[in-house]
Amino acid sequence: MFFRCLSALLLSSFAFAGPAVLRVCADPNNLPFSNQQQQGFENKLADLVGNKMDARVEYTWWPERKSLVKQTLDAGRCDVLLGVPAALDSVSTTIPYYRSTYVFVTRRDREIHIGSLADPKLAGLRIGIQIVGDDYAPPAFALARRGITDNIVGYPLFGPKGEADPQAKIIIAVERDDVDIAIVWGPLAGYFAKNADVALDIVPVTPAMYFGIPFAYDISMAVRKGDDSLRTALDRVLTSEAVNIQKILTAYGIPEVR
Repeated sequence: MFFRCLSALLLSSFAFAGPAVLRVCADPNNLPFSNQQQQGFENKLADLVGNKMDARVEYTWWPERKSLVKQTLDAGRCDVLLGVPAALDSVSTTIPYYRSTYVFVTRRDREIHIGSLADPKLAGLRIGIQIVGDDYAPPAFALARRGITDNIVGYPLFGPKGEADPQAKIIIAVERDDVDIAIVWGPLAGYFAKNADVALDIVPVTPAMYFGIPFAYDISMAVRKGDDSLRTALDRVLTSEAVNIQKILTAYGIPEVR
C-alpha cells in the first residue's frame, strides 16, 4: 500500500467525525470498481468508510464518462468520488489508498515476455488497447510516438447500456488469441484475469513515464474543493483502515506498485 504523508496524520482514539449519510457517486456497471449490485471493490471501500464513520452509504449511480466531476460533485449529486487520480486538480483529494499501473497482459502459454514499452518486439505483435469515449487509452499515444499504429486493436471501455462487463472484452481477446498482448489499466487486468479460462501473465508496464506520458498513478478519494472536514475524516479512516483496505485490494487482484 502506497501512502503519502502518513506521518502527518495523527489518529485520535475517539470515533471519526463525519456525515450521517455518506453520499457517493459511482458507475452502475464498471467492475471491478463498482456496479449497481455493489459488487465492486470501491463499493466495499465505501462500506468500510461508512461503517467507520457511523454513516449510511447512499449512492447516486452515474456512468463514468466525460465531465464526471461536473455532473456529480459539482452538481451536488454526491459528496464523494472514489478512484480518482490523486493529482486531479479539479477536486480536493484524500491521501492515496493505492498506487497501480498499466500492465501487459499475455497468455502464459504463448511465452511473450515483454515488460517495456521500448521493446522492439511490440512492432510485430497485435496489441489490444482500450478506447475511452472517442480516444485511445494513454498506451496508444506512447506507441504512436514509436510509429506503432497499424497493429493496434481497439476495445471500447464502455458498452451499450445494460451490457454486462464491457471492460472484460480486452482480456477475453487475449484469452482467445484475437490479440497477442494487451496493455490495460492494472485493476481491470488483475480482476478479469483471475477468472480467465487460460493462465494469463500480468507484467507492470515500464518505464513508469514514457515520452512524458505517466503509466502509474496514485489513487485517492475526492470531495469538492473546500470540503476540508469531510476530506480530513476520510483521510483518518484511510489511515486507520490501511490493513483492511489492503485485504480488499488483494481479494480483487489489484496489482500495486511503489
